[in-house]
Amino acid sequence: MVDLAGDEMCTKYALVNDQAQYCGDYKQKEDLVEMYITNQWRANLSVTGADGLPPIKMAGNAVRNSTGVRLSMRLPPNCDKDKAQAAIEKALTENVPYNAKVTLHGGHTGSGWCMKELHPWLDQSIKKAGAEFFDGKETGSYGMGGSIPFLSELEKMYP
Repeated sequence: MVDLAGDEMCTKYALVNDQAQYCGDYKQKEDLVEMYITNQWRANLSVTGADGLPPIKMAGNAVRNSTGVRLSMRLPPNCDKDKAQAAIEKALTENVPYNAKVTLHGGHTGSGWCMKELHPWLDQSIKKAGAEFFDGKETGSYGMGGSIPFLSELEKMYP
């Protein structure tokens, strides 16, 4: 995809600070390859919600009686979801600082998905249609969100 898209893979996204390094001259091909691999094949932890935290204007170094966070871990598409959940639970509950009590709820997991090799007839049909639609440009495939469980479920239903 780097060969096909060049720096367009990242110039179309809003990036800040040092992340802009990926969106320079196309000669920085190694940086673009690294960006693609990171987006597709490396885990990513996000805090998607929090309870019990004071607003920034009122925040201080006081002890709170509870704090809750909702975490989302995006996994590489081929990662075993059960092993990943066990590893995350272990990391969050072992050696907890200051004897804090950690309680886990939820545990929603889903298998990632990675597109398989296409049948030659389908690959050629997609390339032909892409070239016709995009004025002769070569067609490629670029995915994001490889751990979206919905796609894995669709593959089970429509192999």
